[in-house]
Amino acid sequence: MKIFGSSILLLFVLTTFSFVRGQERVITTGVPFLLITPDARAAGMGELGVATSPDSYAQQWNPAKYAFSESNSGLGLSYTPYLRQLVDDIFLGSLTYYNKLNDRSAWASSLKYFSYGNVQFNNMMSGTIIDQGSKRPNEITLDLSYSLKLSEKFSMAVAGRFLRSDLKIHTDIDATSANSLGVDIAGFYQGSPFGLGNNDARFRGGFNISNIGPRLKYDEGGQMDFIPTNLKIGSGMDLIFDSSNILGIHLEFSKLLVPTPVAFYDNNNQQLGYRQPDVNFFNGIFKSFNDAPGGFDEELKEITWALGLEYLFANTLALRSGYFNESEEKGSRRYLTFGAGFKLKSMEIDISYLSSTSKIRNPLENTLRFSLSFNFDGANRSAGGQELSLVY
Repeated sequence: MKIFGSSILLLFVLTTFSFVRGQERVITTGVPFLLITPDARAAGMGELGVATSPDSYAQQWNPAKYAFSESNSGLGLSYTPYLRQLVDDIFLGSLTYYNKLNDRSAWASSLKYFSYGNVQFNNMMSGTIIDQGSKRPNEITLDLSYSLKLSEKFSMAVAGRFLRSDLKIHTDIDATSANSLGVDIAGFYQGSPFGLGNNDARFRGGFNISNIGPRLKYDEGGQMDFIPTNLKIGSGMDLIFDSSNILGIHLEFSKLLVPTPVAFYDNNNQQLGYRQPDVNFFNGIFKSFNDAPGGFDEELKEITWALGLEYLFANTLALRSGYFNESEEKGSRRYLTFGAGFKLKSMEIDISYLSSTSKIRNPLENTLRFSLSFNFDGANRSAGGQELSLVY
């Protein structure tokens, strides 16, 4: 991809959090790629996963799920092309590995890498374009988590994350790579199967407060950007019709724990626009619940929700669908998702597709996403007993 360097630094934010007239208070953050769904299973269910059954990609959604994994260890690989209709070298890649220490605890590690592709930097001098060379801006995270069952049905987890954002222009002397740290705190509940009419069912619930950490700073004296601290709360129900037919229904709510942008003015008291308030990340988390100028009604508009379905047949084939909804005033991300999964012994292949229902184009619209996972030394799952997990 060849593009003016100054443009690429804005491209990702503007396309991830669409900005249109009437959306001046859309909440934006640094390293927004942390909010991109890396795995095709979750992507096919409306991009949710905080209360779905455990899988290799629980690190992204709720690391507390690893304590309930039926496999002793697992590996996940995924690739997500981004802005595919405009360029061909922007992508998100992820690698996740987890290992159960015993029946009550597990640890996991993951790496996520977002590449902005090859960017050509140019300067305009006296009407002449001067080649300043090319660069591949990128962002990366390294995670480590530990999960523990506090009871037979409930677990909690903590995760630590190192963030590095290298978006600097190599000719800018003052610019540096921005680094930060993040912490996740998560909980997961998985009940035992119970009777529901003529069938069995199982309930799940979960929460995750992710990316709790200090703001990013790219240059001396420049504005500091919040990282995307995020709260997710969700629930799910597996309807077990028989040993070969299971339907999962999931609902999830999400809210950025980042302050709402505030208006700023010039010396003549003329409003110039909106920007992030200058508060530390800890105060910003609490401030995010009651700082919207529109009051409680606007606070509710900052909550997104997603509904997802997953049908599992004979533990070998999965069909998925979902819907994601965000207020028109807060980004207007609205889309349907579809997906499928196939299992061959210990290997699982998932694909997903997104179709936008909003007037605002989605950077992942009409894009196929793929993920691959391997489960090692897994227990056999059955519909009638405690081994049922709906892992896919």
